[in-house]
Amino acid sequence: MATASSLHRDWFSNLRADLLSGIVVALALIPEAIGFSVIAGVDPKVGLYASVVIACVIAFVGGRPAMISAATAATAVLMGPLVREHGVQYLFAATILMGIIQIFAGVLRLGRIMRFVSQSVMTGFVNSLAILIFLAQLPQLMNVPKATYGLIALGLAIIYLLPRVTKTIPSPLVAIVVITIVSLALKLDVRTVASLGQLPTTLPSFGVPDVPLTLETLHILLPVALTLAAVGLLESLLTAQIVDDMTDTTSDKSRECAGQGVANIASAFFGGMGGCAMIGQSVINVSSGGRGRLSTLTAGAFLLALLVLLQDVLAVVPVAALTAVMIMVSINTFSWRSLARLRTNPLPSSIVMLATVAGVVTTGDLSVGVMIGVLLSGVFFAGKVSRLSRVTSTLSADERVRTYTVEGQVFFASAATFVESIDVADPVEKIVIDVSAAHFWDISAVGALDRVVLKARRRGREVDVVGLNAASCTMVDRYGAHKYVSPISPVVVQNQ
Repeated sequence: MATASSLHRDWFSNLRADLLSGIVVALALIPEAIGFSVIAGVDPKVGLYASVVIACVIAFVGGRPAMISAATAATAVLMGPLVREHGVQYLFAATILMGIIQIFAGVLRLGRIMRFVSQSVMTGFVNSLAILIFLAQLPQLMNVPKATYGLIALGLAIIYLLPRVTKTIPSPLVAIVVITIVSLALKLDVRTVASLGQLPTTLPSFGVPDVPLTLETLHILLPVALTLAAVGLLESLLTAQIVDDMTDTTSDKSRECAGQGVANIASAFFGGMGGCAMIGQSVINVSSGGRGRLSTLTAGAFLLALLVLLQDVLAVVPVAALTAVMIMVSINTFSWRSLARLRTNPLPSSIVMLATVAGVVTTGDLSVGVMIGVLLSGVFFAGKVSRLSRVTSTLSADERVRTYTVEGQVFFASAATFVESIDVADPVEKIVIDVSAAHFWDISAVGALDRVVLKARRRGREVDVVGLNAASCTMVDRYGAHKYVSPISPVVVQNQ
């Protein structure tokens, strides 16, 4: 249970900044939610309701304070086929199943998988997301009145110059207000929020998805739900790590997994689509001073107030104001130092980072790019570790015994080298394999040792395995094709 100190830290230690940053985020959520609704093939209200419900719920149950979760592009792109073929009710049902899967992921503590994501993949993820955020603003910069460019320039000037004068009020919020006033005062003919789509005028209402409870329905929903759950968790965990780094704090990744599930289930029951953490809005929140759960709750609650109570005010906000904020997010999100470090970082690290960026930008799918990066990181790591192992040999004075000394890690990437390094055709009576400075990690390593023994025995050689440690001996006894005795030296291969 949360203690009084943690409740105060998460909710009340940063009141003014959390409230103001939450307001900025609420405004930034609107064009995103509407755009993602279009991508998913549903009415704008489905994305807007999702953003309201997910943000409000995750504020209480999430594992990363100050992180913003709502409807996202990463999940929206996966929903279109289901909506086109079966309708929006199936989307709501799939979102509920998605949430259940994410809750199980939290219970199983799958949030720990973040420890396997390298810094190069994280940097690539951040850079690619910054590029995607900027590319998403291009439609707002093309075939628009010239006044739009002036408003965007004004907004960026306020965003970057105001903090030099005062940080009392978040500069993105000031930019949105000033641009709206200028647009109205000069009666500029520019796009406004009202032109993005029909805004809802009522509160979201509770409802159960209208789908038949059959195995056929489960067969339709399960593949989509699994994909949505995986992509949603991946983006949420990566975003949580980024917010951890920005705020120099830690978060409960497993709780975040389960919290995402609860929030998505709630969204579906109130007519919303599935979603996950949003790095753009999370960066806006943190950059504007948000640090606690109150900022996330404020974003969801204020968005609802805008939609229902202040719709007339919201409708006249120029899209240029929100575009300026999102351009700021893309600039601030991109790791510019990573470009300078391309020449100084190890080549494999640079390749992983660039491959992650290329994978995301070319496919538009964050999960694809991250998976490419993680896979390359694993390949490079395995190659590096495999080179740390070596095999040397010495011949006894009477030239009857050849001793091979194995050092380092023997596993799937170094097993072939291990086999090739031991010459079973050497005309000696006995081969001694000294593994006291080595460790056998997997069945590939055990299989390599078996192959050496079999080849040597076929040629009439006696083989002694010396110095097998306890963990390696357990692997050999369990998975080896031969019987090995205790790990105490020497460990002798016994003929069967």
